[in-house]
Amino acid sequence: MPQETAATQRTVSIGGDLTTPRIGFGTLQLTGPGEWGPPADPDAAAELLVRAVELGVRFIDTADSYGPFVTDQLIHKALSPYADDLVIATKVGQSRQGPGRWTALGRPEYLRQQVELSLRFLGLDCLDLLQLHRIDPNVPLEDQIGVLSELQREGKIRHIGLCKVTVDQIAAAQQVAPIATVQNLYNLIDRDSEDVLIYAEQNNITFIPWYPLATGKLSSGQGPLNELAKRHACAPSQLALAWLLHRSPVILPIPGTTSRQHLEQNVASADIALSPEEYMAINGLPEDGS
Repeated sequence: MPQETAATQRTVSIGGDLTTPRIGFGTLQLTGPGEWGPPADPDAAAELLVRAVELGVRFIDTADSYGPFVTDQLIHKALSPYADDLVIATKVGQSRQGPGRWTALGRPEYLRQQVELSLRFLGLDCLDLLQLHRIDPNVPLEDQIGVLSELQREGKIRHIGLCKVTVDQIAAAQQVAPIATVQNLYNLIDRDSEDVLIYAEQNNITFIPWYPLATGKLSSGQGPLNELAKRHACAPSQLALAWLLHRSPVILPIPGTTSRQHLEQNVASADIALSPEEYMAINGLPEDGS
């Protein structure tokens, strides 16, 4: 049997025991302006979550600070009782003071409180994946990871992940507890986390790129990207996601949207096969994506 490559691998393993298709769904956009309060049409948001699962999405990304707790309640309303193979990943470690305002808060008692609330709002006994949303520079990292490790031993967290981190921070966290995932900004036109991705590959850590479509900048293309999209009869955004899937077998994109059409396009990106020449052409695009 030929060896799987990033281009052919259809699933990714999280922590060695959770297997999920390689296109997930990010729920940040299912909130009100400034990621604060409910969306304009909560019923439509719930229907979009149902459609994602119908299309085969099995990884749903949320956070206590989305709303706050707005997306957790939508997920519970739309998808509970949960399918056995549905992975719900959430995050704690940021407090909210209003629309567009976020503050890292990593005091152990706060993290424990937010994990307990996440369990309640999601209607779960154990969180499949709990990621530290931001490292609080005012609290020792070992204390922040330490309380998550305690919760893991208590059976309330299955796997621990990190967000917006450096290689050194991942290595330091690994001295306290196993790290299953890293969620950093990474896309075709922003590859500042290339060293983190390489470290993830070397250490069997799933890499979850947030803003995989550069907040919409890769939804339309010019030059080579647009021409290649015409050749594949797809949208430029689909090629940007296909490029991520071809880039590394540990990558798990979580594009978010409020559009059913875009959701369906995003999921279909997993079926786009790029030749080595096409991959290299996309890989060599300038930072503006043109």
